[in-house]
Amino acid sequence: MAPLLGSIADDFTGATDLAGVLVKHGMRTVQMIGVPRLPPPASSDAIVVALKTRTVPPRDAVEASLRALRWLRNAGCRQFFSSTAPLSIPMIGATSDPSPRR
Repeated sequence: MAPLLGSIADDFTGATDLAGVLVKHGMRTVQMIGVPRLPPPASSDAIVVALKTRTVPPRDAVEASLRALRWLRNAGCRQFFSSTAPLSIPMIGATSDPSPRR
């Protein structure tokens, strides 16, 4: 079965914290470092992708985040969560419609 939750974190520490919370609450969680190139592991409820987008130019951060989102969608995730630094992108929240807003 495909994972339910896909998450994109802007750094390794935030991704690890989120993965730990998900595991604590019973979700089988996998943490990936960088935009994955391989298919997702089987039998996971959640996938957390750790990026280094907090310290790169905004254009690069957006591009990496969108690549991660595409990978999570292709992995079958149906709900998405973005964990970002409040100063770099003023949004912390969950959404089931991760379409970029303009």
